[in-house]
Amino acid sequence: MQLFFSQSPHVRSNNSTRKIMLSVAIALAPSSIAGIVFFGLPAVLMLLTAVISSIGAEVVYELCVGKKFKTIFEDMDYSSLVTGLILALIMPATYHLYVVALASVFAIVVVKMFFGGTGNNLVNPAASGRIFAFISFSAILDSFVKPSIGAIKNVVLTGPSAGGTVVTGATSLKNFLAGGNSLSTIDLLLGTGVAGCIGETCKIAILIGAIYLAIKKIIDIKLPIFALLLAGITGVALNEFDFGAFLPTVLSGGLFFACFFMATDFVTNPRTTLGRYVFFAGFAILTVVLRQFSGYETASFALLIMNLIVPLIDKITINKPFGYKKPQKEAK
Repeated sequence: MQLFFSQSPHVRSNNSTRKIMLSVAIALAPSSIAGIVFFGLPAVLMLLTAVISSIGAEVVYELCVGKKFKTIFEDMDYSSLVTGLILALIMPATYHLYVVALASVFAIVVVKMFFGGTGNNLVNPAASGRIFAFISFSAILDSFVKPSIGAIKNVVLTGPSAGGTVVTGATSLKNFLAGGNSLSTIDLLLGTGVAGCIGETCKIAILIGAIYLAIKKIIDIKLPIFALLLAGITGVALNEFDFGAFLPTVLSGGLFFACFFMATDFVTNPRTTLGRYVFFAGFAILTVVLRQFSGYETASFALLIMNLIVPLIDKITINKPFGYKKPQKEAK
């Protein structure tokens, strides 16, 4: 008879980290395909560069710490594949491939592997990689390629680049934040005319992937929906209670994508149901408030801040054991 020892909680499931990561990669496929349809070859190259750089960074790191090739590939859980896909999808579709390559290496090596690998990272690797790239290459990451489908309204277009036209300061989100006329709700849902990052174009594609993950019971879809509703209400409040700001707040920028594919990360979420609702509420409100006053998409920054306070959320929301008594302080 064999005895197996493991840490609690003792939950039996057919799911493994590898299966979950493959399911997430499949769920990201609709957004990836939509990005390729809208942005063409630059999107393909960005996705390939990010995935290859992420997987390559993990393999090189494992080799450097003494693992053998066979062991590395037997133990690979495809989390680096998912990180690379997400990182590419939250970047603009340009030919600055070295930016996404450096961001991928930073996300995998510094944020994930230095802290012990999958399951031990304190913050979301893809969000951290995006922030690293934004801080290091802000001029590049503020230039967005015009999508090949749909007309862009009220934008300033400058010079040819990356096979398309670069939008220097007027994505649909920036138009909205500046008080200009944003794209129609249908445009924002379908992604037609949305100049932005690769994965934030077609909201329908994002929803298809999210529903797939919900069916597979990998995410609780109520949490991102709750966050999006709260974000919309916050946007209405910040725009002098103009209810016309609700949908542009929810559908513009990268908030929609981040709610379903980044904020739902198991590792960087609180451990209790109440804690997760607090986490998603804080993420939604913080994103809308920060981007309202900065003029930029701040979903990655808001997510990083919320990741860092997860231990505090856990401490506040975890139920005390039955019969628990608070220790008395000894008198001096």
